Amino acid sequence: MNEFKLPKAPNGIGVAASCLAAVGVTGYGFWKSMYTVEAGHRAIIFSRLGGIQQDILTEGLHFRIPWFHWPIIYDIRSRPRKLSSPTGSKDLQMVNISLRVLSRPDATMLPSMYRHLGLDYDEKVLPSICNEVLKSVVAKFNASQLITQRQQVSNLVRKELTERARDFNIVLDDVSITELSFGKEYTAAVESKQVAQQEAQRAAFFVEKAKQEKQQKIVQAEGEAEAAKMLGLALSQNPGYLKLRKIRAAQNISRTIANSPNRLYLSGNGLMLNIQDPSFDDSSDKLKTPVFSGDKRLSLGNWNDAMQSAVKTLKSEQQATVKTNERPLIRDSVPMSPEEQVSILLDSADGGAKMIVS
Repeated sequence: MNEFKLPKAPNGIGVAASCLAAVGVTGYGFWKSMYTVEAGHRAIIFSRLGGIQQDILTEGLHFRIPWFHWPIIYDIRSRPRKLSSPTGSKDLQMVNISLRVLSRPDATMLPSMYRHLGLDYDEKVLPSICNEVLKSVVAKFNASQLITQRQQVSNLVRKELTERARDFNIVLDDVSITELSFGKEYTAAVESKQVAQQEAQRAAFFVEKAKQEKQQKIVQAEGEAEAAKMLGLALSQNPGYLKLRKIRAAQNISRTIANSPNRLYLSGNGLMLNIQDPSFDDSSDKLKTPVFSGDKRLSLGNWNDAMQSAVKTLKSEQQATVKTNERPLIRDSVPMSPEEQVSILLDSADGGAKMIVS
């Protein structure tokens, strides 16, 4: 049986394959020896021969020895983290407080941080130190002080937490309290207290209002008494004042009657429109002050009796007698001016009946 033998390749092809393999290996090694540090990051080198190197590499393109060196890249930008911790206040009230922390590693201490904490440093350090600091700070304040002095509490938490994180080579750019709540029982007690306080203020307001109304009525009564006294003195010294008031009242009544489209018949005496009648001045003449011998005026009791008698007389004279007339003076509406209507009404007032509309 004959053996099958492959034909020998030419010497040029083998050399070319060897060159291509060498170029490929060299290119792969060169590609593996390069790495890039992005913006906002820092890199440290771990060597199989010497361990963590102390050099810290910044952004840009860097080279390494493949297999012997590999880079460890840290993100040094601030990252937010929200932490919550239930704790007790100085007056033994349970408080639920939440923090938002902006943290980043110290760029100058990355080799030491990687050696002790690794890449997940925030997961290992921040929850424990935040709980510790929150409990120590909140225990210094009462529940009410946590609300009224919130800025002071926030500043104290920031100061102590920043100092505590510095021990682990962590930089805190900002620490803020985002939520502060109390238990249901305490919240209900605070609401009840506020409601009671509002009710007390409302009751005090009503008391003060009653006092003001009382003072107002006193002042008003004193003013009315003084006005009545002055009016009585004016009437006793000059009865013409009452006549002037009656004439003005007659003017207003006649104006109202003239402008009204309806018609009724009432007594002219009750409407004070009979200003030409001698009886129009009787009530005013009765208010003249009597004089005793020796030009002595009436005493207070006699003055009151005289005033009451005059008022009764005025009331009896001003009572109106209303009745319907089957034969009105004016059957149809006739256009006339207000002056003509007033003249007709004043002329008919002396006869006893006037046309008005209520």
